[in-house]
Amino acid sequence: QVSLAESGGGSVQAGGSLTLSCTTDKYTYSTYQMAWFRQPPGKEREGVALISNHGGGTYYGDFVEGRFTIFISQNTLYLQMNNLKPDDTAMYYCAADYYQKRLADPLWAFWGRGTQVTVSS
Repeated sequence: QVSLAESGGGSVQAGGSLTLSCTTDKYTYSTYQMAWFRQPPGKEREGVALISNHGGGTYYGDFVEGRFTIFISQNTLYLQMNNLKPDDTAMYYCAADYYQKRLADPLWAFWGRGTQVTVSS
């Protein structure tokens, strides 16, 4: 069982920045693939960013357009978000899976409870 805990959400104005954190056991990062997902109000959950535990490659949803960065530092998974837009308003979730999943696959094995991000215009 993998326990994930997100933090760092909040309310910002458009153009602002936030950094989300996801904490878990330090061994999780070498064993599991990690990702961030989000669920906007009234919409389905979508993949935001993924970091592979095999080589550290990163992948992003098309809507990111270079504004977000996923990285691991000191046993914490981060999502640095810049130039936020109102459309980025969503509940953001950290996810992990032992198998090599894709962002398009919503069926990851382990999920955190989420942290809310609200961007006002």
